[in-house]
Amino acid sequence: MTLDFAPMEGITGRAYRETHAACFPGVDRYWLPFLTPASNHQFTPRQRRELDPGPLGYTRLVPQVLAKDPADFLWAAAALGELGYGEINLNLGCPSGTVVSKGKGAGMLRDPEALDRFLEAVFAAAPLPVSVKTRIGVEEPGEWERLLPVFARYPIRELTVHPRTRRELYGGGVRFGAFLEAAARLPFPLRYNGNLFSPDAVQRLETACPGLSGAMLGRGLLADPALITRCKGGVRQRQALIDFHEGLAERYLSSMHPDGAVLPKFKELWLYLALLLPEEKAWKRLRKCGKWAEFHPLALELLRNSELLPEPELARLHQQDVQIDI
Repeated sequence: MTLDFAPMEGITGRAYRETHAACFPGVDRYWLPFLTPASNHQFTPRQRRELDPGPLGYTRLVPQVLAKDPADFLWAAAALGELGYGEINLNLGCPSGTVVSKGKGAGMLRDPEALDRFLEAVFAAAPLPVSVKTRIGVEEPGEWERLLPVFARYPIRELTVHPRTRRELYGGGVRFGAFLEAAARLPFPLRYNGNLFSPDAVQRLETACPGLSGAMLGRGLLADPALITRCKGGVRQRQALIDFHEGLAERYLSSMHPDGAVLPKFKELWLYLALLLPEEKAWKRLRKCGKWAEFHPLALELLRNSELLPEPELARLHQQDVQIDI
């Protein structure tokens, strides 16, 4: 079972991915935060920078696309193939309100018939293998019953399922039964995503679903960057965490304003990293910093001197690790 790093818009860009890979071994693939094809069917300079595989290479990256027009998706597939990518992923899971209101991401799940027509057009002409990431519906989990036969009709390379509806966002527990239903009925490889916050949860998942293609880890991996390393028998090393933090800061500072750009990025990062620290006020202290010169030494002090929890507090804040009967 392979373990992939989920894309997180605004966080897991190229600098993050490359710095993380250098410090924490074990991630099989990094998924790129979604790109939306422009109306002129040209990649923007920013998109081209993000699509440059760098030292990771094309085989360890999965480009993800948001599109509701088959022509846009097929253009992106052809363009990505020309760059050197061997797979394109269709994002049907993004729950963002602005994305869903435009009928993209999880918004495409609202109309299974329209989704069926979209997939028919895409699979009739796609120049690359197409994988899909999805939720189980928009409003109610019962919508999954209408979506499963739609997916089953197409040669999807791999389906990643986050077993929540769009309305549930990331709150509460996941609906693992919906994932098991997909495993029982769909003919192609499946990947699981949702509430994997510990190596124990990943092990229980693998035991419960021995034929699983893999798992995708997101928030748990942001809180504990060594999570996949630990899942594969390694240990969390404080120095690796410090090296990651400082290496990322160096990458950002080389091209961004410390207070206008780097500070907001690191505050977003520390929303997760602070969950490794038992000091409840750590995030409050960091959040109040208005300057990078104030924030950085405090963050570094916390990494160097604070006790690190065995598992980040995500499991408590989001109720629990994924619950699996085995």
